[in-house]
Amino acid sequence: MPRISLSLLFVFACAGAHGQAFKPAEIAAWKQQAKQVSITRDTYGVPHIYGKTDADAVFGLLYTQCEDDFDRVEMNYLDAIGRLAEVEGEAALYHDLRARLFMDSTQAIAIYKKTPAEMKKLLDAFAAGTNYYLATHPTVKPKLLRRFQPWMPLMFSEGSIGGNISVVSTERLKAFYSQKKSSSWINTDFEKREREPVGSNGFAIAPGKSASGNALLLINPHTSFYFRSEVQMVSQQGLNAYGAVTWGQFFVYQGFNENCGWMHTSSQADSMDEYLETIEKKDGKFFYKYGDKLPPVKVEKVSLPYRDGDKMLRREYTMYRTHHGPIVGQKADNQWVAVRMMNEPLAALQQSYLRTKATGYASFQEVMKLNGNASNNTVFADSKGSIAYWHGNFMPRRDAKFDWSQPVDGSNPATEWKGFHGVNELVQVHNPASGFIQNCNSTPFTVAGAASPEPAKFPKYMAPDAENYRGLNAVRVLNKKAIFTLDTLIAAANDPHLTAFDDMLPALLTAYQPTSVEKANAPALAEAIGLLKAWNHNYSQTSVAQTVAIYWAERLLAKARARVPAAQPQLDYISFTKFALAETSPQEKVAALTEALDDLTRSFGTWKTAWGDINRFQRLTGNIQESFDDQKPSLPVAFTSSSWGSLAAFGARAYPGTKKRYGAVGNSFVAVVEFGPRIKARSVVTGGQDSRPGLPHFTDQAELYTNGRFKEVRFYPEDVKANAEKTYHPGE
Repeated sequence: MPRISLSLLFVFACAGAHGQAFKPAEIAAWKQQAKQVSITRDTYGVPHIYGKTDADAVFGLLYTQCEDDFDRVEMNYLDAIGRLAEVEGEAALYHDLRARLFMDSTQAIAIYKKTPAEMKKLLDAFAAGTNYYLATHPTVKPKLLRRFQPWMPLMFSEGSIGGNISVVSTERLKAFYSQKKSSSWINTDFEKREREPVGSNGFAIAPGKSASGNALLLINPHTSFYFRSEVQMVSQQGLNAYGAVTWGQFFVYQGFNENCGWMHTSSQADSMDEYLETIEKKDGKFFYKYGDKLPPVKVEKVSLPYRDGDKMLRREYTMYRTHHGPIVGQKADNQWVAVRMMNEPLAALQQSYLRTKATGYASFQEVMKLNGNASNNTVFADSKGSIAYWHGNFMPRRDAKFDWSQPVDGSNPATEWKGFHGVNELVQVHNPASGFIQNCNSTPFTVAGAASPEPAKFPKYMAPDAENYRGLNAVRVLNKKAIFTLDTLIAAANDPHLTAFDDMLPALLTAYQPTSVEKANAPALAEAIGLLKAWNHNYSQTSVAQTVAIYWAERLLAKARARVPAAQPQLDYISFTKFALAETSPQEKVAALTEALDDLTRSFGTWKTAWGDINRFQRLTGNIQESFDDQKPSLPVAFTSSSWGSLAAFGARAYPGTKKRYGAVGNSFVAVVEFGPRIKARSVVTGGQDSRPGLPHFTDQAELYTNGRFKEVRFYPEDVKANAEKTYHPGE
């Protein structure tokens, strides 16, 4: 047996006391691997991880992620493997049921056993790095997972946290799988309209529009805050990737290497389908119609544990599926809804990892042939001067005579998928004549301005995405400037114009036609109208007009929500805004402004309150569910919800006990990159790298973040060394 230090034997004993049963031989092997890993934290706490092999870099990455925020690493895996109810209780049961409907540990273990050797090494390193952290930190008490297994990353249906199964409504599952079944059709569109929009912005600038003659890339994901951390992974096997890594995953999700960069934006490309299965019951068993046959519905029992105080209880469910996929709801007593989607976790994981080692456009496109990305678009740039965009990736080929935006008849064999579209068939652009690419979760048919693809050339299901106010803003910003630098690209990403108010405010100003008596009786209303008339629709920390406009628009849209017909398909933001303007009377538009002024006065003592006094950044606890307090320090933020067309996104709301609004979703990791003989890059994250209050990097980037400023990225070893805070091996 290898020799083990007394300190590690003590660690082993403590770990065993907490239920983390690591064997001395395991710890010795992990310690040996840790010697091959060097971690340098720069002056912002960003870990630069150097390993002999790619697996060593993965080992170091997971160790540093656990150092920075073990809670988020664990919670992401509780989410993926369907064990959230064991921590959060009964309310999470249908969340866990959803996970089990699409993947379970038995399947993941089987896939792991068949995984190619090189990928298996990475999966083993994922588990080893995480477990070594627990072994060397016996005071860390996991909520549930005391040992991480190498098959766990294969529980993600598309290789990334928050994969495509999240679109399946848990309320819909509950309506079907609870003992009190409902035959009503569950429509979740209203719920979707109520959510703060999430997504991302990606810009690419061609050499012809770059002052240096090198391609530029903006990486701007909009997620819940602290959803990803900033890292660099380097190995002697050719890995050198920098960017944002989702907690618990072992690849750079959005970032760049020496040769190219990639930015993913959430896509509405139709990569999944719902099938209406016609059900018949015979002798207590279920069958479904398929052509002239009546195959049996597959039935499987699952017993899900959940916490109830100090007790662990179980609830049994009977899961149903057809060859199309699991049953997730019903439309009528004899019509159940099956969902078919990508469920290729190995291909997805391989693609997610291999793209971080791509050497340019052709290499990146070759990796995309794995078809393992079902929910994202990709904005791309490389050191050879190429810029590119692909709308989606995993794309089933279908019969165009059906409306694939709606559930299709599962009994009709003509609705089967007919293979898959190749990468070259996707909606895409490569080196467009406009010299720029933008995508803001919007239609790909404006992605490159006048040089965008033509909709008629593609099936409708490939790109049903609507335009949005950010997309309009991005095209405006990128069209109006002839030449970009890193500085002006940052300025473009922070362009303050709020495009939605170009549509909305003229209707209010037209509606306000007071008599002289009415004007005299409501001087505040007249003054507010004057402010809005003079406003340039740009955000600012000091803007009162922005405050008034947002409070007014929120109230007007709330009036209109109840008027959307229940049977109407979900409206995109622009369509819903126009619906609201058309469906509300001039009197209602003015009344909404009066309500806004009254609400502001009640909350803040005066309606003349600057936006930055209301819209705040605050980080107090570092918990996954942050708490907020008007009496504690916070910072003003000018940028706002992306629903108004704000390119820099800051989704904020008031919380119980607060009058001010605090951000929780929007800009998270943001970077700009110039590709040339030598990489130049800048970045900023929400708050900072550390998750615990009192540590140096808990909020050391907050001032940069709230003011739209960036720090220098340390990419090359000499720059990392010159800006090093500490260097160590895992376990030290």
